[in-house]
Amino acid sequence: MSIKFGLVAACVVTSLLASPVLAADEPGVTATEIKIGGIFPFSGPASSIGLVGKGVVAYVQSINDRGGINGRKINYIAMDDAYSPPKAVEHARKLVESDEVSFIFGQLGTPGNSATAKYLKGKGVPSIAIVSGSSKFTDAAEYPLTTTGLVSYQTEGRIYAKFLDRELPGKKYAILFQNDDLGKDYVSAFKSFLKGEFDKRVVTAAYEVTEPTVDSRSSVSRARARRRCSLPARRNSPRRPSARRPRSAGRPRSSSTSRQVRSAARLNLPDWRIPQASSSAPSTRIRRM
Repeated sequence: MSIKFGLVAACVVTSLLASPVLAADEPGVTATEIKIGGIFPFSGPASSIGLVGKGVVAYVQSINDRGGINGRKINYIAMDDAYSPPKAVEHARKLVESDEVSFIFGQLGTPGNSATAKYLKGKGVPSIAIVSGSSKFTDAAEYPLTTTGLVSYQTEGRIYAKFLDRELPGKKYAILFQNDDLGKDYVSAFKSFLKGEFDKRVVTAAYEVTEPTVDSRSSVSRARARRRCSLPARRNSPRRPSARRPRSAGRPRSSSTSRQVRSAARLNLPDWRIPQASSSAPSTRIRRM
């Protein structure tokens, strides 16, 4: 995503700033500088995708290092909203009313863009190449000053649904989705593709982006329970009694790790799949994917 977005950023920024502009034509524009604002989750639960913002900052710096555009340097002011809509609105107000930016470029996050869109529209400030594929932002009547920098999530979701239906025909799917417009667009895409079969073949569970983990959330547990209930009951087959060798009196009981090692060895698993017994000395292992 970041590579494609970087190319879009390069094209859009260059095209917007390539023509000569008088200082009085636009707020934030002088004979030597143009101010542009950006809002990204540099911290918080979505900080990993905040790297996109750092990439935009680096690209703008590279433009300035080459002399800027038509003699103007770009003053790109990037704010950290920590993926919080209230903070995004606060930063948008500061960028428009205090910093007097010419426009917003590359604001990242569906929740934040949803929160700031109405304010920016009321102020007449364009928001260009937002990093969101939410389908609602393609409504030009509702968002006349907003352009998206990603493919629609619904379009992407339909591609996934079509692929799964072709590769796993008739199978059932589970969708764990982010509980906002981003995640709901993917669910909507599967509904539009599968139509009447959606309820029979798909189980969904929502999570909040602020949750530190979804491994043990009740929503996931309910989804798994619904999944089990939808599967046909298995026939109970009698288990053959296994002959167990008596343990000698002097033989210590094996640890859980030792039992796993012996089981893995019987299955002829490769060495990296066999769990290692813990030792008193700490060790660091790097697994390259």
